[in-house]
Amino acid sequence: MLRAAAFRPINVMILVIGLVFAMVATWWLLPVTLVTYASLVFLAARDPIFQRKVLSRDATPATPTATLHSREISPERRARWLPRGETRQKVEAALEVYRKVIAAIEDSDEVTRAVLDDAVPRLHAAADRLVNVAEGREKAAEVASELSRSTETPTSTTRQENLRELQERIKIADAEISGTSEELLDLRAKVVRISIDANNPARARDLNASLDGLNARLEALSETMSPQEEPL
Repeated sequence: MLRAAAFRPINVMILVIGLVFAMVATWWLLPVTLVTYASLVFLAARDPIFQRKVLSRDATPATPTATLHSREISPERRARWLPRGETRQKVEAALEVYRKVIAAIEDSDEVTRAVLDDAVPRLHAAADRLVNVAEGREKAAEVASELSRSTETPTSTTRQENLRELQERIKIADAEISGTSEELLDLRAKVVRISIDANNPARARDLNASLDGLNARLEALSETMSPQEEPL
């Protein structure tokens, strides 16, 4: 990031212009130019928007899976692949709030963006994991429906246990998907408070802690949403 920021065209242009004026005009322009250039490099390296541009440009996928991720399929697009229904509606509503949180960070001043530079990737991860949970929930619901239809014949104990387990996972996933939208609304309010009081590091730590907790729950839930069918 520092290398990319150092060779950013606008930063290099300011450095060159400052050096030229320092040589033809007066010597005190040299330290001023160097300080200005260093400040621009530092701010650019910590700018989340610039970071995403550099990282997406420099990504070198080595496997087909990495190639798929490098295309940066948005969580909104993945949500549109979900079956139509209540789950998809809840996920799309949560992702709408997520985009508003991202916009609130990107539209804030440079100081606020620097304070919240760690929050942006956490938000992206939470959005992706929310869709993962929804995908797992729909797959589990499909298998549960098949198991329920098989009750016309005497069911085994294993099948009944699998059905109960899937139904419990679906209930937990529904609760988490509904709660994520409300939690994102709270995060948006926290971003606004941080933009007003950017010099208070405790607010940024609280925001990151909330995002870490949300990501941990979504990741743990997505790992348990793989439906287990009755062995043949």
